[in-house]
Amino acid sequence: MSDDDNEDGNREWSRFWLTARQFWFGATAWRVWLLCAALVAIVVLQLYVQFRFNTWNRDFFDALEGRDPARLQQQATLLVPLCLASVVLAIVSVWGRMAMQRNWRQWLTAKVIDYWVENDRYARLAAVQGDQKIPEYRIAEDIRLATDAPIDFGVSVISLLLTAVVFVQVLWQVGGSIEVAVAGLQLRIPGYLVVSVLVYSGLVTGAMLWVGSPLTRVIQIKNQAESELITAAHHLRDIGEGITPRQEERSVITGLWLALDRTIRQWKRLCWQLMQNTLVSHLNTLVAPIIGLVLCAPKFLGGQMTLGELTQAAAAFTLVQGAFNWMVDNFSRIAEWVSSLERVGGLLLSLDRLNVDAELKVTPSPAARQPADG
Repeated sequence: MSDDDNEDGNREWSRFWLTARQFWFGATAWRVWLLCAALVAIVVLQLYVQFRFNTWNRDFFDALEGRDPARLQQQATLLVPLCLASVVLAIVSVWGRMAMQRNWRQWLTAKVIDYWVENDRYARLAAVQGDQKIPEYRIAEDIRLATDAPIDFGVSVISLLLTAVVFVQVLWQVGGSIEVAVAGLQLRIPGYLVVSVLVYSGLVTGAMLWVGSPLTRVIQIKNQAESELITAAHHLRDIGEGITPRQEERSVITGLWLALDRTIRQWKRLCWQLMQNTLVSHLNTLVAPIIGLVLCAPKFLGGQMTLGELTQAAAAFTLVQGAFNWMVDNFSRIAEWVSSLERVGGLLLSLDRLNVDAELKVTPSPAARQPADG
């Protein structure tokens, strides 16, 4: 991406947040923050239930290894309230997130529509050359994506940070240290499971950043092609309804086919990019649980770890690497969010420029302000 693209992207980010942040700091923002506090409380409760599932996993497999029917029955009974609590909290979390997303989308969409309609900007924008003259897709779709994703990201990041803090301690306590022979020397690695999950997560995240860096730009171009296809179809409908002269039918139909061709080309490009991203993310999904088991196997075989501790540590390893590799699992959605955010910001900048143009037309030039010659 060129320096000009980066500069444009920064302006669009700044312009988007200049308007969008008012939702969080307005007169009724206390309601928003109250709902945020409730969502954080739900996240903490979900983490507690997840931790109880982790210890349940250890106790269940220890009872299975010890062939202890009474303890197995006790664990089976405990599973019911844990599952019930997890389901209830998940349902309440969905309601809270979607309520926040709905309110922010409604507020921001109303702001953008008001700004678009005010002083006939919608009519003047139609005469502007460039992709900003197609605001419908941005108002209907891009604002939805630009407001949905930050809420989901915020809730998931808080959850994953707390998950990492709690389950790193589990890995440290259950895994302990290990001794390995390197070049004839015995090296003792304290908290070896924690060290391993940090190294593994760093490698996977680095691979995703390397492979997926073009994705944001690819999605931007694809979305623009989609909006141009919609606009071309609208032009043809205008001819059918008599709004546009019939003489333009041939050129409009040609433009429609060209727009379809551009859209399909961009979808192919997006498909290729997502295939590369999937290579990294799917390999991680397959390999991460196995790595946790493999790392714990030597201590289990040496009698330093029970079967329950083996499964507990492997599950904790998967949870922690999932927290550290959050970007790997969400890279495509982050790219789509950035694309939509910049497109909404671009629309607002275009509307801003209409204000400047109007002021320049109204303000007389210095020469015009000079008194006429005698």
